[in-house]
Amino acid sequence: MEGAVKPTQPSSNISEIVNKFAKVCKFRSIGVFSSENPSHFHQQEFSNDVKECDNGIGKTNSDGAKVFPDLAEVCSRTSWSGHDDILKLFDILSELKLAYVQLQEAFIPYDSDKVRVADELVFSNIDGLCKIRRTIKEKQFQKSNSLSACLTLLRAETKVQERLLERLKSQTKKKDIEISYLKGELCDLDGKNRALMEEIKRRKREAIKRLNLASVESVVKEVSKGIHDFAKPLIALMKASGWDLDEAANSIQDSVKYSIRSHKKYAFEAYISRRMFYGFSSKSHNLDDVLRFNDPIDVLIEDPNGNFAEFCRTKYLLIVHPMIEASFFGNLDQRNFVSSGRHPITPFYQLFVKMARWVWLLQGIAASDPKSEMFVVNRGSEFSDDYMDRVEGCTDDLGSLDDHRGRYKVELIIMPGFRIGEKLIKSRVYVSKLNNTC
Repeated sequence: MEGAVKPTQPSSNISEIVNKFAKVCKFRSIGVFSSENPSHFHQQEFSNDVKECDNGIGKTNSDGAKVFPDLAEVCSRTSWSGHDDILKLFDILSELKLAYVQLQEAFIPYDSDKVRVADELVFSNIDGLCKIRRTIKEKQFQKSNSLSACLTLLRAETKVQERLLERLKSQTKKKDIEISYLKGELCDLDGKNRALMEEIKRRKREAIKRLNLASVESVVKEVSKGIHDFAKPLIALMKASGWDLDEAANSIQDSVKYSIRSHKKYAFEAYISRRMFYGFSSKSHNLDDVLRFNDPIDVLIEDPNGNFAEFCRTKYLLIVHPMIEASFFGNLDQRNFVSSGRHPITPFYQLFVKMARWVWLLQGIAASDPKSEMFVVNRGSEFSDDYMDRVEGCTDDLGSLDDHRGRYKVELIIMPGFRIGEKLIKSRVYVSKLNNTC
């Protein structure tokens, strides 16, 4: 080439040059490993390679300084076939940097799908670099001017890449600062969450304490009252629908000796109680939601899929038989409504939910003491005042139970008994005299 000094050393193989350049452009040089100083990039090795290749192009002026010919002129005078590969190399490097930026952005906020896509794009570009490297390695420059032009282009592109790299380093530093700030916020939120959990637990303990032991008897009374209040419209609707109440009471518990006919209502109360306390669980549950509202329907409206809502749904479907409901309302709309996870605001269902709330609270109180238990007495057992309370009126015509003229047996268990801590809640029963007189 005219005006160019012949290299004093044999020209380096292009594969060696690309290999050394690949070291400069290693993946970690764009900031993946923040512990390394990306400003060096094996700078000394690359400098030596450039100096070695510099001997092959340009000429020395009168001051002894190197003067390089114009790159366009060099390229126009050569038949270098690897020029397009070099440009493609830098295109892939640019795509690799963009892919890495996308990978960083996918982590804040973290998006697993974006991370996977960006990760695949990064490795796709790395694979492209490997293919370019193999392609260039297989080619040999036929003229020293081609190598000189390649090195000139590499130096120019390297400077551009270094400026872009510095920009990426600055962006990475900003992201690191943002990550540190977000980590601090996350720690603060974790602390606040722990404080809230402790506050919730404290309120739960206070709520249970308010209802526990000292007032558990009043809760049991409310349960009994709720059962009575729900049994009353149930009986009225059965009567209005043409049901034989005597036969219905006998199907609940046969051969019961009632003092008066109206006492057959206790058979229905016993049936409701038996269903409500079936599967009585000692598993603790949150009472705060139920205690926050005066009307338990509001609890179901706020959390229609909560534990209390599931308890109401299960017990309603257990107590109210489809045939009974169909005879009451002419259809099964209310039952289907409850089955689907919703809660109708009808007077009948509202009475049921009020009763269910007190059973739910009693169950929660019992669960607060690991030694608590529910007990029932068997029908036909001899009445004992130690752990039973009789229904008022069932023996009035025969005198007080304190009158020792006879003994009494249990006919119906209206309410089970409970042992919660040191407190004993007696079972409520309907009794008759053992000599078959009531």
